[in-house]
Amino acid sequence: MSDVRRGRSERRRCRRAVRHRVASVLREAPYRAPRPARARLRPGVLALGIVTLITLAAAACDNEDKGVTVGAATTGTVSEIVEAPGSVTARSAATLSAPAAGTLTDLRVEAGDQVRKGDVVAVIDSPELVARRDAAAKALDQASRGGGTPTVSLAGYTAVRKRTDKQAASAFDDARAAAGQVADPRTKAVLLKQVDAAEQQYRAASATAAAALRSVQRGVASLGAAVGALATAQRLQAQQAYDLAQAAVDALTLRAPVAGVVQLGGAATGGGTSLSDLISSASAGGAAPAAPATTTGLPGVDEAVPQGAYVAAGTPIATIVDVSRLGLVAEVDETDVLLVKPGVTATVELDAASGVTYRATVRAIDLLPTTSARGGVSYRIRLDLAAGTPTPRPGMSAVVRLQVRQATGAVTVPASAIVNADGQDTVWAVRDGRYRRVPVELGVQGEDVVQVTSGVTAGQRIVVAGADQVHAGDKAS
Repeated sequence: MSDVRRGRSERRRCRRAVRHRVASVLREAPYRAPRPARARLRPGVLALGIVTLITLAAAACDNEDKGVTVGAATTGTVSEIVEAPGSVTARSAATLSAPAAGTLTDLRVEAGDQVRKGDVVAVIDSPELVARRDAAAKALDQASRGGGTPTVSLAGYTAVRKRTDKQAASAFDDARAAAGQVADPRTKAVLLKQVDAAEQQYRAASATAAAALRSVQRGVASLGAAVGALATAQRLQAQQAYDLAQAAVDALTLRAPVAGVVQLGGAATGGGTSLSDLISSASAGGAAPAAPATTTGLPGVDEAVPQGAYVAAGTPIATIVDVSRLGLVAEVDETDVLLVKPGVTATVELDAASGVTYRATVRAIDLLPTTSARGGVSYRIRLDLAAGTPTPRPGMSAVVRLQVRQATGAVTVPASAIVNADGQDTVWAVRDGRYRRVPVELGVQGEDVVQVTSGVTAGQRIVVAGADQVHAGDKAS
């Protein structure tokens, strides 16, 4: 354990140089002119070369010849940095998909257009949904005129009530099945609440009709009153069916759910079940929505759906990306996450903008962990990204350096001076011309220097390099 901290700053500098060297090799490799077929390197050979480069360079980092160097503790500012990989995120994005099969009759945007929330993006013509809405309108008109009420007999009343309840139950079950296919948990919760509210409303009307029947059976009410209660339940069901069918038709006009920039097609192939899918299925009282269409595309052909084309239910038409406020998502190792608090500032470097630094501020830290690519446990943190030039794009890779702690006017020593002996941080101090091991307490730990809160005072002579070559009592050089 005595060399855990020793030489940390030198090794870090060297390893950063190794990473830059390897990254440079990887960046340049795809753009080199192709070699003759018999002279090309196989992927395995290229990988072996990279591994060899890393190994040799890393060995160079650890095998530098270091002598014993004596310096002094100083007073200064120490900043502790936690480094984490991350990526740029947009404020939000929403993909507009075809709610039903039909024709894209009107596409009102082009890629790169700016739209406001509520702007019409596209209109789809679906004769099937229009016919369903018209049929629901006729059923509502018939129920309003009493055309579905039974003849004045208990048998007729009971048969109609059971049929009405069965139709309603089937519609609600289909609606819940459609909602269950929604991937987004928030959207799913909203849709299920809408179905629950409609079902509770119908159950109340059905319960009233059932109570009226029981009153007739007990001889305390007339059958005419019970028929009126059943007619009310029938009208409610017909009204709900029409409202759902009309909502499905209205959903054929696709409006921007957020303000932002248009990207034609979807952010990814496919998509989830939309609200219009749900209300279409519920009003039909039948099958669940069709699976989203998959766009294969041909080489050299734009995959965006053109105006006038046929679209299947679920086909992505356009994606609206809100870039009014860019952010970052980074993954912090579990050993460092307790140091990160909302409000902590960070510097950000993008792979796409070499030499440019951006500022960011931590907004939130996730409570639940994720598994990192290396198998360890990490936590996602979310940051607000300040404006900078060039303007980043969502999805760009980044390195986030979080300034988690800072101490000013602190007693500092080089990180290479710290030696951990039997679980105790120590330094080699020069006293009476000889080296003495001195226990120290550490505060803020920077990349190159660390804060010492006790054990050493400013100006005291200590070993700042080559501590592994020092023994207690040796004469100081």
